[in-house]
Amino acid sequence: MAVVLVIGALLFVAGLVLLLNLFGAGSYIIRRVTSQYLGTLPPGFAASKRGFRTYAVLVLAVGVLCLGLAVTAWLLPLGAGLLVIGAIAFGVASVVAIAGEIETARGHKG
Repeated sequence: MAVVLVIGALLFVAGLVLLLNLFGAGSYIIRRVTSQYLGTLPPGFAASKRGFRTYAVLVLAVGVLCLGLAVTAWLLPLGAGLLVIGAIAFGVASVVAIAGEIETARGHKG
């Protein structure tokens, strides 16, 4: 469980840093990674601020899920709460990301 705890903590911190754009990390990733063409595909939803925040929430949610899984071994109520919060955040952010990607793809066609 210690490995899951460490992975969860790392994902949580990475998601938080990207979401809050600490030290300009989010802007840097948008500028250098997500706004670049991927072969013949134009940049997608993650190249926008809204899209990038959505994907940062997904990373954060996976971190919370891992933390919840690890904490459940020691404190069941807290771990279960983290699992529920992480799952709901992941589900909502996934729907927003899919809708954003579809909207972005349609915008590139016409």
